Amino acid sequence: MEATGTDEVEKLKSKFMSAWHNMKYSWVLKTKTYFSRNSAVILLGKCYHFKSDEPSELSPDGSCLDIVDTVISGNVEEFRKDFISRIWLTYREDFPQIKDSALTTDCGWGCTLRTGQMLLAQGLVLHFLGRAWTWPGALNIENSDSESWTSHTVKKLTASFDASLTGGREPKVLSKDHKEALKRDCDDSEMRDEVYHRKIISWFGDSPPASFGLHQLIEYGKKSGKTAGDWYGPAVVAHILRKAVEEARDPELQGITIYVAQDCTVYSSDVVDRQCSSMGSEKADMKAVIILVPVRLGGERTNMDYLEFVKGILSLEYCVGVVGGKPKQSYYFAGFQDDSLIYMDPHYCQSFVDVSIKDFPLESFHCPSPKKMSFKNMDPSCTIGFYCRNMKDFERISEEITKVLLIHWREPTD
Repeated sequence: MEATGTDEVEKLKSKFMSAWHNMKYSWVLKTKTYFSRNSAVILLGKCYHFKSDEPSELSPDGSCLDIVDTVISGNVEEFRKDFISRIWLTYREDFPQIKDSALTTDCGWGCTLRTGQMLLAQGLVLHFLGRAWTWPGALNIENSDSESWTSHTVKKLTASFDASLTGGREPKVLSKDHKEALKRDCDDSEMRDEVYHRKIISWFGDSPPASFGLHQLIEYGKKSGKTAGDWYGPAVVAHILRKAVEEARDPELQGITIYVAQDCTVYSSDVVDRQCSSMGSEKADMKAVIILVPVRLGGERTNMDYLEFVKGILSLEYCVGVVGGKPKQSYYFAGFQDDSLIYMDPHYCQSFVDVSIKDFPLESFHCPSPKKMSFKNMDPSCTIGFYCRNMKDFERISEEITKVLLIHWREPTD
């Protein structure tokens, strides 16, 4: 009876904390994000410009404008679709109880595990779908801030996307058979992409069987002395992700692995070993590798001398993002504009979604609007990720990172 009473108290405490954190963090999707119309926006190696020839309303300081309200030309549409297509993993509640605890939510403590999941998810998107992939349903996502994205912009976006699918590159005159063949090819490609889209999300489901779900990550974290309810740092999460990918049993995941850098150093021979592990001797069978580099960008605070280096890294097409954030508050950084980082925020408590159900809803796994944060507010501890499909990719990444270091790196000052 005493044990049962204790369990009930823990469950009640868990529900109370879930309600509190949901109220505490519910504002994160309500605030507007402002972008400069005069500066490029970088999102995971892709560049977008928001310039408009039409008059637009500026923010009070005269330097920025709310792109979703006023700018409907340039690459705003493409940026929004690209951003929303990234997979968003947030706090959840009412999922199956975590082993050896009474917890059914990760509100208040699981943010770094969630941002680590987002980074890994982007690596899997590159592996199975490619960087050019965007989710056709992205523009149907309803923003929690009704003023953020105008209906005019959404309609224009949808029309633009439909046009790109149906007519952009076709000859002026097509036979009926040719049209039907093109439609079949398009449908087959979209169907394949959607299968992988759902499969990737299902690997992050909040139930024990999910390969990269919270329950599995917590189990792997126990070897690092972590338990459910603890706060996880970016470096610890990097090693947890490596173990999770190593232990994944899904046949689709046997062609990818993770390498974690040692003391901010990537050893080429070790990466090659990871790519060749358990795949035989033929180059065609080599594994793709996600390289994770835990780093510290300063002492107690992030040193601004690292800004250009981080921007250079996020400008690379191979980059799968950065697990970082503010002190005790983790974000998934995916891009930047000027001196501000663009991120997805996991601090939003959503209800459990059973991803084992056919056609489970996808909307809560895609963030409706980007957030920005000044680089100077970033916590110095972070983990940077890169994706290499093969040795050729690894060699190109090494060359590109070397260029970034030569151009932007300088010995940080105190």
